[in-house]
This record gives sequence, C-alpha cells and structure tokens, in this order.
Amino acid sequence: MSPTIVALLYDFDKTLCTQDMQNYAFIPSLGMAPGDFWQEANDFGRGEHMDSVLAYMYTMIRRCQSMGLPLTRQSLNHCGRSIAFFPGVQDWFARLNQYGGLLGVQVEHYVISSGLREIIDGSAIAGEFKEIYASEFYYDGEGRPVWPRLAVNFTAKTQFVYRINKGVLDVADDKALNDSMPDGSKRVPFTNMIYIGDGLSDVPCMKMMRAYGGQAIAVYQAANRTGVEQLLRQRRVDFIFPADYREGTELESTVKQIIRKMAVSQQLSEEHARQLRNIHTRE
Repeated sequence: MSPTIVALLYDFDKTLCTQDMQNYAFIPSLGMAPGDFWQEANDFGRGEHMDSVLAYMYTMIRRCQSMGLPLTRQSLNHCGRSIAFFPGVQDWFARLNQYGGLLGVQVEHYVISSGLREIIDGSAIAGEFKEIYASEFYYDGEGRPVWPRLAVNFTAKTQFVYRINKGVLDVADDKALNDSMPDGSKRVPFTNMIYIGDGLSDVPCMKMMRAYGGQAIAVYQAANRTGVEQLLRQRRVDFIFPADYREGTELESTVKQIIRKMAVSQQLSEEHARQLRNIHTRE
C-alpha cells in the first residue's frame, strides 16, 4: 500500500521570507529603493493594461538594459543568497518530514509564487521543495531573458493546486492535467493539502482549500496583521498565526495536528474500503 501523502503549499514572499524577494539584492543593485521600483512597475502595468506580474518582469529587463547591468539566470540565482527567512523556516521542512514519518505519512512541500523561480532556486531552502511553481524568464543562447517562460499571477496559482492534486507536475503537460481522472486515483487529495500564505493574493488558493476539504493558514507580520485577521473574520482561512516557524510555536503545533488528522482520516477511509471489498468478495 502506498503511503499517505500530505502536501504543504506555500506562497513565498512575506510567507517564508520577510519581504518581496527582489527587495533583498536585485532592486538595490539598480540603485533604487524597493518602493520606487514597484511603483514604476505598477504604473507601467496600469498604463499598458498589462498583467502586474508581466509588468514587473518587463521592468526588470528594461531597467537592467538601460543601466548596462547583467540580467542572467546566474545573477538572479545569486540574488537568492541574500533572502532573509522568518525564524525557524530553514529547519521547518525537516521537522515536519520527520513528524510525518512517525505517522507513516509522506510530507511534500511545494512553492506557488508570483515571485521569480530563478531567485528562489538560489535561496537556502530551494532543495526542500518537490516542485517550485513561480514566474520565470526564457533565456536565449547568450543567456539573456527574452520572454516569460511562466507568469504566475494571483488567480493562475490555482492551476498548480490541480497539478499537485493529479500528480501532473510538468507545466507543459496540459493534456494529462485536463484528462478525466477518478477522485480515488488522484495522487494528493485536496483533503490532504495545507496552503500557507500571507494575504489577499493567496485568497483564490485558500478558498479552494476550504471548498474542497483542505486547510488554509495565513501568517502575518505586524504590518499585515489587520488584513490577515480580516481574512479569518470573513472565513477565507481556517487559522492565522505570526510568521514564526520555530519548534514549539502555535503554527508548528497546529500544522502537526492537521497532518495527524489527515493521517487518521486516510487510515479510516482505507479501513472502510477494505471492509466493503470483503463484503463484495463474500457475495
């Protein structure tokens, strides 16, 4: 019998790290303050009626070109080294994996982010994820970004939840994603998913979790606590916690309890199915 799989799905910016990932090293390399860069990108996007993710990606290219600065996969990977994570994040994954193992559960971690894959890939925790879904550039033969390979805006995030559900992780495989598949054969049931985010950009995924039987958690810093509390009042999330992933926190304790509940529910479901099979065999 295959092990029960529990999938934790994370936003990245302000969920695992303390601010937008471009703010740590990329934007300072332009000689800009983060607020100025994001205002420029957002103003450009609104003026051109452009998706905000595509607008910031284009602004990155345009700024680097105008200043004669290198923009390559390697330079963006290097920016990932500067990311600062919330307390406890870097050993969070190992702790949950170990806890799941004690329960006979296989815990998997995924990122679904509007940030840049190249920066995440350079971070200290990149190796913890089974898959990273994030915006990404396509590079030409000289290593220059010339087109978006993937743009993950807020509503597009939900498609990756379906990919994880079905086990169709390759973004180029649309056929298998759209093929009919019985619920019992899906690799990770929605009821075995936990989504962790920090705000309104995560609401589509959080609503999916609540609609299909998974769990949605919002984490907060002082600056966004009011907004996160509003999400709880509006029943868009199941729980809210400070963005503190250290051992023994309420966040860790609650996630472990959810994993335990999912493990027990799966065991009960399998026992129910076993008894039904036995009855049919005797008949």
